[in-house]
Amino acid sequence: MTVPALDADAVRALAPPTLFSLEGKVAIVTGAAGGLGRWLAAGLGAAGASVLATDLDAQGLDELDAALTGAGVRCATVVVDLGDEDAPERIVASAVERLGGVHVLVNNAAVNKRMPILEMDRDSWDWITRIDLRLPYFLSQAAARRMIDQGGGGAIVSISSLNVLLALEQISVYGPAKAGLSQLTKVMALEWAEHGIRANAIAPGFMDTPLAAPIWDDDDMRRWIFNRVPVERPGLPRELVGACLLLASAAGSFLTGQTLHVDGGASAGGRWFHPDR
Repeated sequence: MTVPALDADAVRALAPPTLFSLEGKVAIVTGAAGGLGRWLAAGLGAAGASVLATDLDAQGLDELDAALTGAGVRCATVVVDLGDEDAPERIVASAVERLGGVHVLVNNAAVNKRMPILEMDRDSWDWITRIDLRLPYFLSQAAARRMIDQGGGGAIVSISSLNVLLALEQISVYGPAKAGLSQLTKVMALEWAEHGIRANAIAPGFMDTPLAAPIWDDDDMRRWIFNRVPVERPGLPRELVGACLLLASAAGSFLTGQTLHVDGGASAGGRWFHPDR
């Protein structure tokens, strides 16, 4: 392989607006009306992508569509129950029909139900694993098939979790499902590299989202987190946008099969306890 020369054109190509550009790309974001999803959709749109936003929350999608359209982002929305058997095919078909293709998929939608293992029921187990692992599996499959037909490769970004590394009480199903998603990311990276498709995951730490509200409402849990996380605060949804753009764009062209932890340092290790301030 010939190493490209570092000339003026090569330098200009390193400018962030070029390196992270998604101009001409179509991105799908699931759970796009939620706390993380709306910011990821906005970030992809701001980088130039046309965005297909999916969720079960019609009103939330309408609000997102108004915000993105107002910012000049080409956007389409589809209300879909991800538990439906044909949801993967319907989502990909909507992206193709309404926006012209699929180049980026963000598997963001997730559900959780906190309860001890001894109290977990099978219906809840099935619901969590269906949305958090089964749906991303088959939606990625459907999106990859379209990317292969189109040619030119693509990028799949899945939202994993700090629970991949750190076990927490009463999260006996969500955590394993997210660990499975990170493992699935590795297998997709291996199988689809020949087609130019990269697969990576982002593992957020303790984020300020509606899904995490029970944590932040509990004084003892909040105190424990602030002693565990070096930056001593929850993560903000917009703080995942940079990582998502890296993994979705040419800026991350040699990144595949990875789970990137965006967690305020929580996975770096623990600190000695210090009292509240």
